[in-house]
Amino acid sequence: MSVKLRMTRMGRRHRPFFRINAIETRSPRDGKIIEKLGHYDPIEKDPAKQVALNRPRVEYWLQQGAIPSDAVSQILLRQGIKHKYAEEKAARRARAKALARAKGKFFTKAEEAAAQKKAQAAEEKAKAEADEKTRVQAEEKTKPDAEEAEQKTEAKAEAKKETAKSEQTDNSDEN
Repeated sequence: MSVKLRMTRMGRRHRPFFRINAIETRSPRDGKIIEKLGHYDPIEKDPAKQVALNRPRVEYWLQQGAIPSDAVSQILLRQGIKHKYAEEKAARRARAKALARAKGKFFTKAEEAAAQKKAQAAEEKAKAEADEKTRVQAEEKTKPDAEEAEQKTEAKAEAKKETAKSEQTDNSDEN
């Protein structure tokens, strides 16, 4: 007979409450239990009141080879009950993470999202630099045109001054 430490859902709709039980592996979630080991109330605000465990019995079942579910394993670790299954899971996760990194893949969705965000920021920066470069090039192209236009206007102004002077000298010669 293999035993698991897992939770049974209790409470009403939208107000869950879980019992932590020792249950035979093949029985359903809310099926026949071997022993009640404690309870977990996720809605309780005070973390001290959220979980109540019969610690000696939980340790007894772990020594007997009972395997905790992932959720129960996390609760046990938060309560300071270390067990080999959590260590084995952490080791498997570390190996999987190392393999993913070796292949150049992301291990979690958070890593993937962070990488996409970083790539998007780099892309926006490159786009901004390209826009700045094209703007500078456009200014450089228009700058000689502007200088030429300025020189032409200055030349026209000088020509007008000279014609005005020559007209004044012509007028003064006539008088």
